[in-house]
Amino acid sequence: MNTAMLGLLAETPIHPGAGRSMGVVDLPVAREASTDYPVLVGSSLKGALLDKAQTINETETAKVDLKGRFGKPDHAGDLLVSDGRLLLLPVRSLTASFRWVTCPHLVERYLRDLTRAGLVPRPEIPVLERGDVLTAAGSGRLFLEERQFTITGEPVVDLVNTIKPLILHEKTRDRLDSRLAVLHDDDFAWFARYGLAIQARNVLEDGTKKSRNLWYEETLPPDTIMHAIVMGRSKEAIQTLGILFPEDDPYLQAGGNETVGQGWFAVSVRRGDDRGAA
Repeated sequence: MNTAMLGLLAETPIHPGAGRSMGVVDLPVAREASTDYPVLVGSSLKGALLDKAQTINETETAKVDLKGRFGKPDHAGDLLVSDGRLLLLPVRSLTASFRWVTCPHLVERYLRDLTRAGLVPRPEIPVLERGDVLTAAGSGRLFLEERQFTITGEPVVDLVNTIKPLILHEKTRDRLDSRLAVLHDDDFAWFARYGLAIQARNVLEDGTKKSRNLWYEETLPPDTIMHAIVMGRSKEAIQTLGILFPEDDPYLQAGGNETVGQGWFAVSVRRGDDRGAA
């Protein structure tokens, strides 16, 4: 089956909504039930791709067979879209402005997806203990939010180079060498659960500006990096991605709050036959 890997670099805050919550946060992000990792569910991502395809069709510059590619009631469609999975989460640091944080579990899942997409290289999964971190800072301590970690080494070069193709912009991609930080799975889970931005939103009455409805909303921060797999039942189907993401418009809006500027990703596309690309 024809396969492509989408790299999703958040240009703005992202709110892949999960509906309302009875907790402190009224509108949390969608999370995987077993891991609590934030996720962009496949149906939402496929809907965003369809929305962009409809916009392209309106411009008359290119045509996409919408029903054939995305499906209709009696036809499943030729494009199969996975969830958008988290790989790198930006976290504040006292050592530098931020670190892109990941963990062995996320790296392992990313490498499994690369295998499914037929892409290389696929380096070894890092191994480290709780409280330790692999980062390019050398030695000593790394402070992430209010937590302290012991630097025990650097991420291997092959791991850094394997992640770089997910990042569309060259200057942003170059930052990865110095900003990547790998934590133990359990340490990363804390940041995934409690390290996201919480924004207060409000509705004010006209004239008096009195608060009518205060609510709290969770978002993934800009520079979050996710990945997804798109499979095509035919070569023509997977070529649709080239139409959706030309060099002059490689962007996709997904998730909620589009009218307040949220949900924008810069998208990179790697084809399954793009073996060894860096």
